[in-house]
Amino acid sequence: MDSHTFTTIVALSSAPGKAGVAVVRISGSRVRFVLETFCGIVPRPRVATLRRLTDAQGETIDTALVLFFAAPASFTGEDVAEFHVHGSRAVLARLLTALTALPDIRLAEAGEFTRRAFEAGKLDLAAVEGLADLIDSETEWQRQQALRQMDGALSSFVTDWRSSLIKAMSLLAAELDFSDEGDVTGPLQQQALALAADVLVSLRQALAGFSMGERVREGFVVVLAGPPNAGKSSLLNALARRDVAIVSPIAGTTRDSLEVRLDLAGLPVILIDTAGLRDSSDPIEAEGVRRARALVDRADLVLGLRSIDSEPYRIENDGRLLKVATKADLPGPVLADERAISVKTGEGVAELLAEVAQRLQQLGAGEPALLTRERHRVAVIDAIAALERAVTARHGQAELLAEDIRVAVVALERLVGRIDVEDVLDQLFAGFCIGK
Repeated sequence: MDSHTFTTIVALSSAPGKAGVAVVRISGSRVRFVLETFCGIVPRPRVATLRRLTDAQGETIDTALVLFFAAPASFTGEDVAEFHVHGSRAVLARLLTALTALPDIRLAEAGEFTRRAFEAGKLDLAAVEGLADLIDSETEWQRQQALRQMDGALSSFVTDWRSSLIKAMSLLAAELDFSDEGDVTGPLQQQALALAADVLVSLRQALAGFSMGERVREGFVVVLAGPPNAGKSSLLNALARRDVAIVSPIAGTTRDSLEVRLDLAGLPVILIDTAGLRDSSDPIEAEGVRRARALVDRADLVLGLRSIDSEPYRIENDGRLLKVATKADLPGPVLADERAISVKTGEGVAELLAEVAQRLQQLGAGEPALLTRERHRVAVIDAIAALERAVTARHGQAELLAEDIRVAVVALERLVGRIDVEDVLDQLFAGFCIGK
């Protein structure tokens, strides 16, 4: 950490804009000086105190609840203070101006409070990522997954994996130390490899859940597909409750994909309207159809739509297809494997949404995933590759086995930010809001 890190920082930690109450947070070595200057006292730690805030010239700024958290028992590990003031833009502007006018106090950068918590050992990198995801969470499943991450679920597993591998390395080291003892080599190496094999099984299980963790974090992809004039855009608008897509009786109106994010029974869903599937000599429409087919291929669920008064349309069904007959207010047959809906009357729409939610919930059944980011996946894959080399080796050389296990330990340490994470840190904390 450079000297820039040790300056005292201040920022609005609650949401910007007019509010009943706003929270201004301060962290650093000058916090007690700030409290004495603005409040006249340093309140007892963790006891809310009502004080009149005055600037260095004695002018009243506001009346506030003041909280003090003495180091190291604070979020950042430093002295921390919070001013709970009235959420007026004028009050906040005056307070922040007065605070930053004091020597060695500046406005915080994005994510700087959390970065100080990380550097003080209050949070590891996985917990920081969980905190970022919790702040960004929009649905119940995202909240649950992020909270589990922030509470240290991944960190706990990494600690256990690392502990087992360190023990395996110590056994191999003991074998090297006592290599002249004929009855030592076999048992110690077998014990070490057994520990490595157990960790390998657990890592593979964690990796298997990555795709679900990524889906919950980023959103399940549900694609509306079908021929032109099947009612895809109308359904998208109805579910979004606003006019997202242009609806027209002219075939081929939608040329590109349109996305809407929904909270569906606590699930984050990305609903995508696509170009009507048909052969076209129009190069722009043909490109739209190509993109539509590509989206169908990668979707978690495909709603295959056709107008009830048109001929059945075939879309490849690999278990991700839910067939829907639209415009049920018009005359026409509903096939046995179709769900009939009418956006105009609302018929069947609620039931369709319930079935979509049920299908997606089945995909995500079980415990929230441990691995939720691409960085996690890469680190675990590296650890798995190293342990696979160790447990499948036939050379019996303790030095080489120990090196493979050490490589796996290093990969796991990257997960929680113990080594080689500066680029990750810069990108991660830049994504936080000011004041967090």
